[in-house]
Amino acid sequence: MSIARSAAAPGASPPRACDPVALEIIRGAIGAAQSEMEALIERTAISAFIREKKDFYTALFDADGVMAVGSLVPIFGDITRPVFDVFPRETMNPGDVYWYNDCYASRGAVSHLNDQVLLAPIFHEGAIRGFVMSWAHFADIGGLHPGSISPQTTDIHQEGIIIPPTRLIDKGVTNEAALAIFHRNSRFPEQSIGDMSALLASVRLGAQRMLEIIERFSARVVEDALAQLLQRTRGHVREKLAQTFDYGTYRFTDAIDSDGHGSGPIRMRISLTREKGEDGQDRFIFDTRDSDDQATGPVNLLLNPAVPGMALGIYFLGGDRGQVINAGGPQSLDGVLLREGSILQPREPAPLGMRGLTMMRLLAAINGLINVGGGSAPAAHSAYVVAMLRGSFTNEAGESERFLLVDGLGVGYGGRDHADGIDAVYFVAQENYPVEFLELSYPVRLRSYGIARDSGGAGRHRGGTGIVREYEILADRANLSIRIDGVRNPPWGVRGGMSGGSGSAIVNPGAPDERTLDPLSDGNVLGKGDVLRIVTGGGGGFGHPFDRSVEAVLEDVLGGFVSPERAERDYGVVVSRGEVDEAATAARRADRPATKGFHRMEYVDAIR
Repeated sequence: MSIARSAAAPGASPPRACDPVALEIIRGAIGAAQSEMEALIERTAISAFIREKKDFYTALFDADGVMAVGSLVPIFGDITRPVFDVFPRETMNPGDVYWYNDCYASRGAVSHLNDQVLLAPIFHEGAIRGFVMSWAHFADIGGLHPGSISPQTTDIHQEGIIIPPTRLIDKGVTNEAALAIFHRNSRFPEQSIGDMSALLASVRLGAQRMLEIIERFSARVVEDALAQLLQRTRGHVREKLAQTFDYGTYRFTDAIDSDGHGSGPIRMRISLTREKGEDGQDRFIFDTRDSDDQATGPVNLLLNPAVPGMALGIYFLGGDRGQVINAGGPQSLDGVLLREGSILQPREPAPLGMRGLTMMRLLAAINGLINVGGGSAPAAHSAYVVAMLRGSFTNEAGESERFLLVDGLGVGYGGRDHADGIDAVYFVAQENYPVEFLELSYPVRLRSYGIARDSGGAGRHRGGTGIVREYEILADRANLSIRIDGVRNPPWGVRGGMSGGSGSAIVNPGAPDERTLDPLSDGNVLGKGDVLRIVTGGGGGFGHPFDRSVEAVLEDVLGGFVSPERAERDYGVVVSRGEVDEAATAARRADRPATKGFHRMEYVDAIR
């Protein structure tokens, strides 16, 4: 005997509008729409940092502005709220597009001014059914120096033009005057115009794809599908939090070296508390209030309250293809506590341009917090390096032409409980510039580009390695801004793994006029024929180095990742003439060094 679907048992949940099969189809469809938006930006943007570096993100939201699917990047805040605060949803119309880059007005939803956000509502049968967003890092938006970001800034107004939430397109009509003002503030307006066109095309495409999904399945079914996916992610992350953290408070500290103005190290102190609420349900509270005060220089991170949960969510989802990167991560936390005036919640107008250093250290600290709680998160990673070369050269017509090369350089990521750390990664899916592209596009010649040997922290699973780039300057004159962190406080290792290597910037290495640059500095003058060598840091190791297989250590030595000297010192493996000396290795490994929970230049019970 069969039972009709509508005859639900007493106390059972009512049937969902979206059945399990449709749910998986919609999950795949919204993911495909989000990816297609990113592909369009990549193929049509003008500036190298977007087109080649791929510093852009897209996302889709439900009718309430809650993120339904986003990029695998733990820096998204509450993107829609800043627009809703100025333009309530009932005032929106089909064909509208909204724009902002205002960090303080958005509570850090966008965390430095170069990132431009476009948001468009999706209308179906006269009602808002969702939103689509595209954002990208624009190469130059005015400010103190070309590129807009500099260690020298002390005020956000020195970092470029600020766009409050603005209705850029009203019922399909573009506010050309607003765009003209914005492009006029750029030293490279052609790039700015092209990049904005790419972003606009992306949100149009996203809106079209979402409308197609709604028309296929109905607004009611899609609404229910997004709610189910959100609930699924939130439930999964909370379950993982409960498995990792017992009741109590867990703490971790990490630090950036300097703010470029004489202050440092600057520490971020975070904690996670699991407790029982008055209703008997678990509560998870993330607290940053003990972090150091805000900095004079531009390393402040205006942390949106959604970011810690997003970072934890991405970790606990672990690449599960059945899950979706959405607001379920932020919703898994019951509270995020911030202290105004701290490095993670600075007061306006504190500069924010180099908040990437602090963001990367915060993400490493969250890994540390998970390890303290009993999880097995990766060891610490390096913060990606940014070299900004500005100047002029004589072009083929014999005229002086200015240029701006913003080169983001890959670093090593931390060793994991199941694998080595990833080598030479800039940030998530973003890429290092190819040599051919650099030499064709800028007045430089690449003399070398490869792995930075011994930069990965030793461990059962080795930390990822950084890179070495050597540029010969072909420009008539150039001025270098460099951003390297983790020199004084290198990325920590965990479970017996050792800390990763540090980065450096050296002009004319090996020559009589060799000089080492301050790792966070601007105004470094370079001339034609000078050679700039940049080395980036590696990730920390995971597990005792003596537990790494002899075969893996030999492979690292032969591959140029580890030197024979470090193989013997750190791994206890003696390599001579390309082969393992088994007797010497056995003797060396018999003297197994004692370890502690973490390692930063020495073994410690906790990072301070």
